[in-house]
Amino acid sequence: MAAGKSEARKAATAYFRTARPFPALVTLLGLVYFAWVVFWPQSVPYQSLGPLGPFTQYLVDHHHTLLHNGYWLAWLIHVGESLYAMVLCKSKGITSGRAQLLWFLQTFLFGIASLSILIAFRPKRRKQT
Repeated sequence: MAAGKSEARKAATAYFRTARPFPALVTLLGLVYFAWVVFWPQSVPYQSLGPLGPFTQYLVDHHHTLLHNGYWLAWLIHVGESLYAMVLCKSKGITSGRAQLLWFLQTFLFGIASLSILIAFRPKRRKQT
């Protein structure tokens, strides 16, 4: 029984789960599309994008500075989420350097799709006697 508790505690210190595929894909595609529109707007096939095309074209033509600033703000938010993931790792007892690095990188790329998993993690607490 003591070995089981020790293994469970060790597993909690190295806890990592990959983000769910659909939310992660939506986030990643959104960031890629955002970069494409901000840095290479002349190459975007607006007419082939359905309702998103004319809206994006309008934003590029009339609010390019806002798009550019929004792009960098999105990455800044992802950095903030990644740093918060590190704080959560420490507060939840995830001490494995590898697990912390994976949480940081995954949260940096996928944002809330990753961070929500870490927020929901409830480590088993030791009973104090």
